[in-house]
Amino acid sequence: MRNEMLKTHRQARRIKRVRKKIGGTPARPRLAVSRSNRNIYAQIIDDMAGRTLCAVGTRSKEVGGDVTAGGNVKAAVAIGKALGEKARELGIETVAFDRRGCKYHGRVKALAEAAREAGLKF
Repeated sequence: MRNEMLKTHRQARRIKRVRKKIGGTPARPRLAVSRSNRNIYAQIIDDMAGRTLCAVGTRSKEVGGDVTAGGNVKAAVAIGKALGEKARELGIETVAFDRRGCKYHGRVKALAEAAREAGLKF
């Protein structure tokens, strides 16, 4: 129990430290990735206005049929493609990537590469 509390505390500190440097503007919003063991979520945020411009997750209707299990790389690729398409429809081309304290590896990396293939630049 104690070790788990330390782990979440360390992750919260990493998130806070990165958020000092990365912020979403109307010209370049922030692409934030959140993951759990079972699901992965991504959203594009304009921090100046305090608004989420678009969001996609493994539990959302946009990718519901494509994803059978939400906690794997295949699901992350589907989320990245769906988010890239939604962003293109809104006219968003460039974003600031915020991995929220997670390593750029596995599902986070797969989502980022799929979003780049779909047309996002970061």
